[in-house]
Amino acid sequence: MSLRTRWTRLLLLFSSLVCLAESGGRGFTGTEINGSVEVSSHVSAILKSPVTTVFLPVVYIIVFVVGLPINALAIWVFLFRTKKRHPSSIYMANLALADLLFVIWLPIKIEYHFNGNNWIYGEGLCKVLVAFFYGNMYCSISFITCISLQRYWAVIDPLSQKQRRNCLAVFVSVTIWVVVWFLTIPLYLYDQAVQVSNLQIQTCHDTTKPSQKKTAAGFFLTMGIVGFVVPTVVCVISSSLTLRGLRNSMEDPSIGKKRQKAVVLIITVLVMFLVCFTPSNIMLLVHYILLLKGAENNMYGFYITTLCLASLNCCVDPFIYYFISEDFRNHVKNTFLCRSERTVERMRISFSALKFSKKNNTYTSDTPNTRSSEC
Repeated sequence: MSLRTRWTRLLLLFSSLVCLAESGGRGFTGTEINGSVEVSSHVSAILKSPVTTVFLPVVYIIVFVVGLPINALAIWVFLFRTKKRHPSSIYMANLALADLLFVIWLPIKIEYHFNGNNWIYGEGLCKVLVAFFYGNMYCSISFITCISLQRYWAVIDPLSQKQRRNCLAVFVSVTIWVVVWFLTIPLYLYDQAVQVSNLQIQTCHDTTKPSQKKTAAGFFLTMGIVGFVVPTVVCVISSSLTLRGLRNSMEDPSIGKKRQKAVVLIITVLVMFLVCFTPSNIMLLVHYILLLKGAENNMYGFYITTLCLASLNCCVDPFIYYFISEDFRNHVKNTFLCRSERTVERMRISFSALKFSKKNNTYTSDTPNTRSSEC
């Protein structure tokens, strides 16, 4: 299938989603009355349905239980166990940090959904929760894109010294954090906690006041394009070029097997990236375009469900980027066995010496003048 055919199908799918979204009730807002919002019966059904009060919190519980320890472990290994740091490991550590900051706020979101989508912690904490939720999701997307670019650079120009400079990776990482968190400022400028008068609950981010929908739509359309569409295009192009570069060196039997593993890894990363982030961000763009236009929209339930799919990426990232590494697995094993770095280094030297002596059919003891040979 050609690249043009794939893009054509993607555009047709996007168009069909828009057409489907225009066949329902009102957008996920309502009628504003004295600072509160009265929502439609369709919106009320979504806010009270098992999808939002049972399914979503259960998924978030799984993400929290799995994502918290493995991302914390990844950061621990990077900070205290990894001596030789390179740009890819710096990006991966920042990715683990973004995932960890995403996960640690999930207990409040879980309680909110179990409580019938009724927010009881005030406007300020709701704004912080929403900012961390989306900010760290787009940080994760950005760092995955950086890792893809770094791999492309390493394959296309492996002798370049620039692609090995840690200072550049640190500068790019700091820039991503600053830019993404700067872009989340609008989330603090309009109400996230909205009183729903006909349900007697206060939602957090699930309902938008009609008077503030332009601010909300402008922010999320900007983040959807800058934070998802642009990185996705970069990630797809860099991954495709990397695969092409690896394919050209497959004929060399000495590195062919390693190249095949690299190809499988790149394809896996790209597929997981698209599966986790594409549905939610496409639905985000569709939802807020329709909300801004005042068009009919019955797809918000599907949109918030796809956000759960995006959150699963926090559990997948460490396994893809860390646990496939033999060095990382060894660091984890040594951490659980309470082996210090000095002990690990002594074991490594002893193993290397034993391996060398076997290779040369000799054994050298600690005593300088003692040496024995095998028959």
